[in-house]
Amino acid sequence: MGQDFAVQVMYQGIITILMISLPIVGVGLLVGFMISLFQAVTQIQEQTLTFVPKVISVLLMLAFTSPWIFSVMVDFTTTLWSMIPNMVR
Repeated sequence: MGQDFAVQVMYQGIITILMISLPIVGVGLLVGFMISLFQAVTQIQEQTLTFVPKVISVLLMLAFTSPWIFSVMVDFTTTLWSMIPNMVR
């Protein structure tokens, strides 16, 4: 297994992690921004007002995207398992 092959496997892993986490983190960021904007406009400074909607939105997004996340992870794992003979050489 050469250095280029190891870098390629690590690159694919990082891309997979980013692709999986981006929708969930993006929704959390968007909801947090909207709640912060609402708090700034209304001058409400309640800490739980930001926490509860972000947790609910992230959990809902995780529930909606979990089949897709599972299929991406299975594809990545299958690809890694199929690369094992190339790693041994």
